[in-house]
Amino acid sequence: MTRIPHESSGEPNPLRALTLDRLRRRTSMKWRTYPEDVLPVWVAEMDVPLAERVVRAVTDALALGDTGYPAGTAYAEALAAFAGERWGWDGLAVERTAIVPDVMLGVVEMLKLVTGPGDPVVVNPPVYPPFFPFLAHLDRRVAEAPLGADGRLDLDTLEETFRRITAGGRRAAYLLCSPHNPTGTVHTADELTAVAALADRYGVRVVADEIHAPVVTAGTRFVPYLAVPGGENGLSLMSASKGWNLAGLKAALAVAGPEAAADLARLPEEVGHGPSHVGVIAHTAALREGVGWLDALLAGLDDNRRLLADLLAEHLPAVVCRPGEATYLAWLDCRALGLGADPAETFLRRGRVAFSSGIPFGTGGAGHVRLNLATSPEIIEEAVRRMTAAVG
Repeated sequence: MTRIPHESSGEPNPLRALTLDRLRRRTSMKWRTYPEDVLPVWVAEMDVPLAERVVRAVTDALALGDTGYPAGTAYAEALAAFAGERWGWDGLAVERTAIVPDVMLGVVEMLKLVTGPGDPVVVNPPVYPPFFPFLAHLDRRVAEAPLGADGRLDLDTLEETFRRITAGGRRAAYLLCSPHNPTGTVHTADELTAVAALADRYGVRVVADEIHAPVVTAGTRFVPYLAVPGGENGLSLMSASKGWNLAGLKAALAVAGPEAAADLARLPEEVGHGPSHVGVIAHTAALREGVGWLDALLAGLDDNRRLLADLLAEHLPAVVCRPGEATYLAWLDCRALGLGADPAETFLRRGRVAFSSGIPFGTGGAGHVRLNLATSPEIIEEAVRRMTAAVG
């Protein structure tokens, strides 16, 4: 039985723990890219203290001097246990996993296994911007199959794209973002089963970026791609990074379906030297002992989604915000404000609030901005106040 998240965990809401003054002491990208008078609600860093069990695991490792190279299967075992309890998925086999430096570098390594230079890779824009430069650097050709108007996978468009790019027998892959960033869409079991059937029909290999899998709204069920019928020859990348704010502690897992085990076995041994051993320790502790903290976070994110919707309805009703089912990101359609293709530029210049511009997300991104909800209610309120001032 899949455990429904967000039931009271007894832990305080971590999104209410840090003041703006304390956050500005951070030296990471979110807090150092813009001047101090700019309110940053853009890049995917959470404004939270780390889960106490994660802090303890890391500090114990540092006190011991346990800062060598990663080894063992503890991370994979922790993820398998989490997947079984959280998603009702018992098919994550530890022997079909490999540690990789992070999800995007893991994506690159998986695509190297199943495609070659110049081969097409399908993406569903608007989608996570790094997909585009990483694929270009890998010498793969991006093939867009945009989301539908409802923000969900357009299976007809996907099939037509698969048919076109595999004509003549060419190899191809599909880089699936699940849950989807930036829309927060959680693909259903039926949708993913249809994807698997199309991939099989056209000989397209699926590589799933499932980094946001732990971050879903109350009552929503995440379905791993490898768990659906036909997903057996897929490859997935998973991590505790987004769920527990561990981007600076690099570690992720590549997971192969039963029919992709031979592909994963060809992964060069040296790839496993790239993850941080301390990162592996942190991610393992999060999955094993940080679930109560995660549930408190998810409950706080649900509150923040409602708060944002209410604030926009009151102050900026022309902005369309379709509530996502996952991630801690909100995708805002600002086209009715008449601010042009890049409203983020106007909000930054006039309102001194920094969003992620929609343009780098590809087709469908113009006129949109992405807002990071993983912050305090007060910062969300201030962000909307600054948006309103920028268009007033």
